Amino acid sequence: MSEGLRVMWMRGGTSKGGYFLAGDLPSDPQARDRILLRVMGSPDPRQIDGLGGADPLTSKVAVVSKSTRAGVDVDYLFLQVFVEQPVVTDAQNCGNILAGVGPFAIERGLVAARNDETPVRIFMENTGQIAVATVQTPNGAIDYHGAARIDGVPGTSAPVAIEFQNTAGSSCGALLPTGRSRDVIGGKDVTLIDNGMPCVALLAADMGISGQESPQELEANAALRSRLERIRLHAGPMMNLGDVTEKSVPKMVLLSPAVAGGTISTRCFIPHKCHKTIGVLAAVTVATSCLIEGAIGADLSRNKDGETRSLSIEHPGGEMTVVAHLDGNKVTRTEVLRTARKLMDGVVFP
Repeated sequence: MSEGLRVMWMRGGTSKGGYFLAGDLPSDPQARDRILLRVMGSPDPRQIDGLGGADPLTSKVAVVSKSTRAGVDVDYLFLQVFVEQPVVTDAQNCGNILAGVGPFAIERGLVAARNDETPVRIFMENTGQIAVATVQTPNGAIDYHGAARIDGVPGTSAPVAIEFQNTAGSSCGALLPTGRSRDVIGGKDVTLIDNGMPCVALLAADMGISGQESPQELEANAALRSRLERIRLHAGPMMNLGDVTEKSVPKMVLLSPAVAGGTISTRCFIPHKCHKTIGVLAAVTVATSCLIEGAIGADLSRNKDGETRSLSIEHPGGEMTVVAHLDGNKVTRTEVLRTARKLMDGVVFP
């Protein structure tokens, strides 16, 4: 098509991508996906003919619209555009791109800014859950500058506090889709869990690694990646996800003891490349696994007692803190701190 599409390019958390109003894209999913592949330049390892950054973390899309749901401000659909395959999938949420949805909604006039800060209630269409993002709006205008720092992003920005509600079983139908805290696949103990992101948790030691290797080292380990993929394909049907050959979930998370004073250390495959940090909802799911008796990670983790627990999830780029609120042994809601920044607002030509 020769006409351009209005888009805002934003960094959300440790990800980056295009934010579109739903009305600016075709309503037909197949037509929409063809355009988004062109926008990103997929399939191509460099995404040279598009705006994608040649990495799954920078090949993402948010589709946002004014919500008609009671008590909700905007609806948000996350789309992962594969880099080297002609695939666009809505099989998961993205908590990092979510961090930019509140600011984008205010920028586009979908939500009126308040003085000081503006809470934005967001319906996550991918899984049907609600998140509340609190955006800094001093004097009724967004300010992206601030002192908040998150590992994986240089410098500081204004904080975006995000609260997740009722995310258990978001894609799998239950927090523990098999009903067990631990299963065995391919001779390896695993925990199949979904508290906002379907994950397969394994012990790094069981896969023959320390869990402190760099993402580059792990991606170069062809034998490890092959074993992980065999486990992932087996786990898909067990997690009510069906055949996951061409899906971006479940994520594969290798757990090991924390080394920097945190709760636990992670290396997360998303699902075939090793994340340079960890996704927001993957961190929430790992934190939840650490709080379940018998689950992978629970024995390794350092937890605080009480109804509110702060869990520091270590990753290759530093750490992400997840605040979990419990009712008895059940995690009822979680909170994370992210940042976001508007990078470009204009027209893209597919």
